[in-house]
Amino acid sequence: MPHPTTVAIRTVASLDRAQLEDVRGLHAAAVAADGHESLGDAVWRDLADPASAGPHAEVVATDRDRLVGFAHVATGDGARATSKAEIGLVVHPDARDREVAAALLATAVDAARAQHATSAIWWRVGADDGSDGVATRTGFRASRDLHRMEVLLPLGQEPRWPDGVDVRTFVPGRDDDGWLAVNNAAFAGHPEQGGWTHATLERRMREPWFDPKGFVVAFDERGLAGFCWTKIHADGVGEIYVIGVDPSRQGRGLGRPLVVAGLQSLAARGVTTGMLYVDAANDAAVSLYRSLGFRTVRVDRAYERDLHDGASR
Repeated sequence: MPHPTTVAIRTVASLDRAQLEDVRGLHAAAVAADGHESLGDAVWRDLADPASAGPHAEVVATDRDRLVGFAHVATGDGARATSKAEIGLVVHPDARDREVAAALLATAVDAARAQHATSAIWWRVGADDGSDGVATRTGFRASRDLHRMEVLLPLGQEPRWPDGVDVRTFVPGRDDDGWLAVNNAAFAGHPEQGGWTHATLERRMREPWFDPKGFVVAFDERGLAGFCWTKIHADGVGEIYVIGVDPSRQGRGLGRPLVVAGLQSLAARGVTTGMLYVDAANDAAVSLYRSLGFRTVRVDRAYERDLHDGASR
């Protein structure tokens, strides 16, 4: 696949301070045009602290020394290595009619192979026919859809806990082992949330948004049974960051009160809009959230490809 005529695309190991500011400016222009971010937290975490990141590379697209596109390629999150490369990508609104995205994605695939990844995933925030076309032209296929769902707060109801359940907020250092055990059991095999280690958890707890007051944990006679971890974004929107119930406690009625408790925690801290991401194929979860007043406001899509299948362009 040829690069756009006047656009130069190259891969670098890391960004200097000026380049990072250019990426921030590029991303801000995209957010202003789209109404949502193109790059997720994991990308910004790696860019802010590359020494703690796993194997990674940056792909930059410039037009006469002006940054018009950027892709981040990471194999692992600094706490664990993986064989799947994750690609974050953003293109300036003025450059979206010149195949910049497809050229960036193809070069990112080459960088992923150089990191010895065996597969790659590109998450497109706000998927549409255009992103489907870019994915197809670079050998990717749509694999998962996530619904972004939102609800107004306060919710106007209290959590109803099953008998024998005690609830409090997470205590770092005290609850780490129990939480990791439940999280990894609840998300066994999950590409992003499963297989967390102490280092993975500690890296999240160093994030500026981390607040244990927004991390609800529920216990029964056997120990930690479920949790709802929330996050307040810079724009004031509150997210149910991750919610889980130990598989051995499924069917006890913990899911709904955990959601309600998490939303209640957000409202208590002044949040008026709650949101979450849910796999479109998880009918039970989607139904639960709709019953609480959530509505789908956007669909994000994961595109994947095998990296054993020849050249990227």
